[in-house]
Amino acid sequence: MRFPAQPPEPAIVERATGVTGGELVLRRVGDHYEIISNGVFLMDTRDGSSERALVRASLAVLPPDRVDLTVLVGGLGVGFSAAEALACDRVAHVQVVELEPQVIAWHSGPLGAVAGHLPEEPRCRITRADLVEWLSAAEGSFDAICLDIDNGPDWTVVESNGLLYEPAALDRLAAITAPQGVVAFWSAMPAPGFARLLRERFGAVEAIEVPAPRGTPDLVYLARSED
Repeated sequence: MRFPAQPPEPAIVERATGVTGGELVLRRVGDHYEIISNGVFLMDTRDGSSERALVRASLAVLPPDRVDLTVLVGGLGVGFSAAEALACDRVAHVQVVELEPQVIAWHSGPLGAVAGHLPEEPRCRITRADLVEWLSAAEGSFDAICLDIDNGPDWTVVESNGLLYEPAALDRLAAITAPQGVVAFWSAMPAPGFARLLRERFGAVEAIEVPAPRGTPDLVYLARSED
């Protein structure tokens, strides 16, 4: 009798104390990496379909004749969202805002090959900052704003991340969104209350389901002004 192969045991690559005080862990399982925050799984390199869908859906609703696009990506993670934006030849610049310096450092090390060595990409700028604080002083405008800094509005690993989903932050996001632009949020579960807030602030909201390997689908919320 042939027994199924046992999955490889996770191996800790690096541990660090996160900016918020909790433990941040990068571990390797076979050929893939996982990021764990305070014992809660955040993301891995196995698939990335929902992170890519976040960006792909955002770019798809922009006017087709618009070029030299600027994209804001909130949350670097394993780099799938930023890499998807850079893969579009209409995109001229990608601004990434990431809270954790260790996550940024991993992209010059173990995670470098996963998303194409983003710190060295000339069309990509990575800023180490708290996204909500960064938004308060942000200037200019973005054609697409793609936000994936936690597990979603109703399941935040870091409590302060909840501020991103409140009306004050939505006002700031609207202020730096270019005309006919889009703001997109990733969520690991449906968030109907947040969808109502988006509708009140922006007008047009679309919820896109992205099948997940396990459990219920992930959600991408696209918000656009009806003006």
